[in-house]
Amino acid sequence: MRWLRRDSHEPLWKEEFSVHTADERYVTRRQLAKFLVLTSFGMFVGNLWILVRSMFRKAPDFPERVVATQGEIPVGGVKLFTYPAKQDHCILVRTGHGEYVAYSQKCTHLSCAVYYSRDADRLECPCHQGFFSIRDGAVLQGPPSRPLPQVVLESRGEQLLATGMKN
Repeated sequence: MRWLRRDSHEPLWKEEFSVHTADERYVTRRQLAKFLVLTSFGMFVGNLWILVRSMFRKAPDFPERVVATQGEIPVGGVKLFTYPAKQDHCILVRTGHGEYVAYSQKCTHLSCAVYYSRDADRLECPCHQGFFSIRDGAVLQGPPSRPLPQVVLESRGEQLLATGMKN
């Protein structure tokens, strides 16, 4: 047999491949340092890429869309609409005579739909008991850590238009 040495019962490849099984588990300092340097370099390049992309990204253009007419909703009433795209659901609340507020209907915690509680005068997320202020969308209680994105409203004559979003 050619693959065995003549004077031994050990295969020839074991002699030519001189790595011992016990030594395979150990990593040298040089290998560890090389791994850490290359990983750090990769993360640095990734962060630079994110920075460059964010510097050259232009602000999104929001369309103007009629969402309601003056007097269409009673005080304390609600109207649901989509803005800026068809998949972005929003809620419009009339808080007083001539006073309207609108927010994204998606909770900032886990994207459950929020609804208006007239009795408590707040927006509520039923999934995890998150509560938001009706005045500015700020978190009042619960797991959400960010306020609701607010829809910028503009009144033109009898029409109420959505013109943008602010966080």
